[in-house]
Amino acid sequence: MDELPADVALMWRLRETPRRGPKPTLTLDDIVRAAIEIADADNDLAAVSMARVAERLGNSTMALYRHVKSKDDLLVLMSDAALERPESLPADVDWRTGLTIWADAVMTAVRKHRWYAKLPISGPPAGPNNLAWFDSALGALSGTGLSAEAKVGIVMGLMTLVQGEIRMSLELAAGFADNPDTFRQYGATLARVIDPRQLPALARVLDAGVFDDVGDFEKNSEQDFDFGLQLYLDGVAAFIERVS
Repeated sequence: MDELPADVALMWRLRETPRRGPKPTLTLDDIVRAAIEIADADNDLAAVSMARVAERLGNSTMALYRHVKSKDDLLVLMSDAALERPESLPADVDWRTGLTIWADAVMTAVRKHRWYAKLPISGPPAGPNNLAWFDSALGALSGTGLSAEAKVGIVMGLMTLVQGEIRMSLELAAGFADNPDTFRQYGATLARVIDPRQLPALARVLDAGVFDDVGDFEKNSEQDFDFGLQLYLDGVAAFIERVS
């Protein structure tokens, strides 16, 4: 049997660690928790370094390398640990309500860690926590009668929607915090440069006043996400009706 990919073995704590030498004074979980605390405190993934994590734990940097080979490994572990295990979906909800609860729960979990949007995505979910979320979403579709392949396709599409919203909303939120006037003046700025003859559809949206009032940025972001989510689920509903 082929060996597990290194990142999968690491996230599942299946990678062997050196046995020689004195008993370690810290664990892999200690290291990951400290790294997340640093990223949360600075609201910046770039703030995490092996040296800073070691300092926070009161250990040498070399002590960390007994458990984590590189910062890349540490980021892999953080990407899974930051998403704590999902709560069970209510047993009596329909698939659409279940997936709506699931998507909102993912967004809530990620908003606790604003740096999450900066994490690299190098493959499908493989860590224990991410797979628990994958399983939860698949479970929401268990009563639909869909094939296993269709369920996976629906959940992967939903993951794409959620991940896109995570990255865009968190980065825009950071931009809004740095310079809210750029957002508040967006409509007025466009009005100065848009020629209705060249960009007629955008000009009509601008004339409708869509960009006039940013208001509560975070609330608007949540509303935009819910709108997009429900459109996606409308498509899933139409697919279920067509194949059932």
